Amino acid sequence: MLVSGKFSTDFEPLKGKVSPEEWETRVTLAACYRLMDKFGMTDMIYNHITARIPGTEDLLINLYGLLYKEITASSLVRITVEGEIVHKQDTDYGINKSGYVIHGCIHVARPDVNCVIHTHTRAGMAVASMACGLLPMTQTASRFNNHIAYHDFEGPAVDVAERVRLVRDLGEHNAMILRNHGLLTSGASVPQAFNLMYQLEMSCRAQVDAMAAGTQLALPLTEILEKSAHLYQPNVRRPYGELEWHAMLRLLEAEPSGFAHYAS
Repeated sequence: MLVSGKFSTDFEPLKGKVSPEEWETRVTLAACYRLMDKFGMTDMIYNHITARIPGTEDLLINLYGLLYKEITASSLVRITVEGEIVHKQDTDYGINKSGYVIHGCIHVARPDVNCVIHTHTRAGMAVASMACGLLPMTQTASRFNNHIAYHDFEGPAVDVAERVRLVRDLGEHNAMILRNHGLLTSGASVPQAFNLMYQLEMSCRAQVDAMAAGTQLALPLTEILEKSAHLYQPNVRRPYGELEWHAMLRLLEAEPSGFAHYAS
């Protein structure tokens, strides 16, 4: 039986009722949620992806209770950087404000960051629990050589005092492993943050697979890793994620319901 009433996923369309800038951000963020589901980077109804609305300090976030594959542009909630709700649909679903502790402090401390993604994937949690952390053992993982941060586990992120340490540990990086917890990426745009998370996840999956084989691992030379990581930086060749995003949208639009699948 389909859920009805205040826990329905049938939301009022907001296109034309919000600014063009907000609507575009809503569509892009909803697509990102759908892509995270498509690539197996979800954890039931948990975790968040946040995006800043251009020209404002407000953010968009998911309703707490929806699967990532259910999220649409109109279902996203507009909040302040402190997590207070500015606008949401008429539903009993709210937001997971306690989990928002991780996102809010990064958006406040890093004006260059317009999107933050946090995951609890199987491979991400596995690597987050390894004393060695992420190994630069593949070309994909080399992107993170000296470009990834670590934050020690302090329990579920409900204590606002942890914000100071989250920001301190992230520093100027755009990727961070939350030890014994999961992964986090940020970016100047939703496409860039998504691409970074995709590659971080693939790096973790490759590491878990290789270590499970029980054989000695071969790591590239230090100078090769430094060269490789440099080439991945957004100001060297191109900001990774922007070119790829068009292909990702085509991937979503090839599904039966196409563009309306998320942009509604």
